[in-house]
Amino acid sequence: MTTTLLTIAPSHLHLGDVIEYPEAGILSKVLLQDSACQYTLFCLAASTGISEHTAARNATINVLEGKGILTLEGEDIELKAGGFIVMPAHAPHALKAETNLAFLLTFSEQPDP
Repeated sequence: MTTTLLTIAPSHLHLGDVIEYPEAGILSKVLLQDSACQYTLFCLAASTGISEHTAARNATINVLEGKGILTLEGEDIELKAGGFIVMPAHAPHALKAETNLAFLLTFSEQPDP
């Protein structure tokens, strides 16, 4: 079961306070979710990868810390703190963390068919 850290009521947190890296693999935390959007913090251990896949919703990645490579529709994009990437729904993508890597993944409403 996924625990959501915030509610739609006025609330706040500092992202740096909830970043924690597993010894290996991926740790994700849903920060906030409603009918339109989902905000999830991903923390990947160095050398962790996510194989190519697609998502049914438009998404953005906001890189908080660390380094990695996102392959989006065949193009390699350097991930580093401050990076902001837009991923359209159904775009093939994969990820490789070079160092411990934290990013905020935001899914928006599903696009109309």
